[in-house]
Amino acid sequence: MGLLARVRKEWFIIGIVTVIMLAKIQPSIGAKGGPLRPEITITFVAVSAIFFNSGLSLKTEELTSAVLHVKLHLFVQSFTLVFFPLAMWLLIKVLALTSINTWLLSGLQTVGCMPPPVSSAVILTKAVGGNEAAAIFNSAFGSFLGIVVTPLLLLLFLGSSSSVSFSSIFSQLFMTVVVPLILGQVVRRFLKDWLERRKPPFGVISSVVLLMIIYTTFCDTFSNPSIDLDHLSLLLITLIIFSIQLSFMLLTFVLSTQKQSGFTSADTVAIMFCATHKSLTLGIPMLKIVFEGYDHLSLISVPLLIYHPAQILLGSILVPTIQTWMNRRHKPNLLLK
Repeated sequence: MGLLARVRKEWFIIGIVTVIMLAKIQPSIGAKGGPLRPEITITFVAVSAIFFNSGLSLKTEELTSAVLHVKLHLFVQSFTLVFFPLAMWLLIKVLALTSINTWLLSGLQTVGCMPPPVSSAVILTKAVGGNEAAAIFNSAFGSFLGIVVTPLLLLLFLGSSSSVSFSSIFSQLFMTVVVPLILGQVVRRFLKDWLERRKPPFGVISSVVLLMIIYTTFCDTFSNPSIDLDHLSLLLITLIIFSIQLSFMLLTFVLSTQKQSGFTSADTVAIMFCATHKSLTLGIPMLKIVFEGYDHLSLISVPLLIYHPAQILLGSILVPTIQTWMNRRHKPNLLLK
């Protein structure tokens, strides 16, 4: 029974491994021009479905209680969308001197450009007893910012290697990301009571669609025999990703616990998770749009595919430690009362 429960909990990570293996076995099915027609079904239909689903599930009313905590929001968004990509750019300048695969290094840069996730940061903040409202606001607000900022950062640090023009990228983003997101919010207004009552599995729906996108991305890779990835590069990238996450969580912790920061311990927890986690749900579709038709797209996607489970694993491991720290912080306050 324990094994079954674990499979249910980790089904998405298992799903990622499964679809990559299926893509390796028969790549022609999901490759461009194949039976699945990913150039239409994935590029337009699947991506639009993910963001319509996000708009439908996003509880806008929950954000109002957190909207006035401007200092915290500014810290999180500046860290994740300004400091993070710049720090990655400097790190990659150093790593470029090593033998690590160039496309994986480009993938590390794309990780730095991604907005915070809608789910994992909120779930972990809630598990510890942190400022959940602030986590919800920053995850949602960061996702909206990411629609504009992330493509700009990708183009700034990596450039567009596809034949698609700058204006085409943003018009496609608008039609497949912004419009479905707004439509989802509009539909939610009419179906709010029904959605609250029935609680559809929004997370599962987005994850299944995301697995389809990952599958077709790797089908394109395995259809191209000239692409090769050495295992040493993959191992090094995995170790680097865990090191980045630990270092940045420690940095946000140190900065947000300074007396002059004015943040509570609950705020610190929200900051640690929101500022260091990155969105796979937004990231993969955006990479698909910005680097459309690019041979090395799946290699660029690999670091983000590693970062997603790594942030959940690391966050889950640290939950008891952070809870102990919060309890210690609260003890003096209880004694004063």
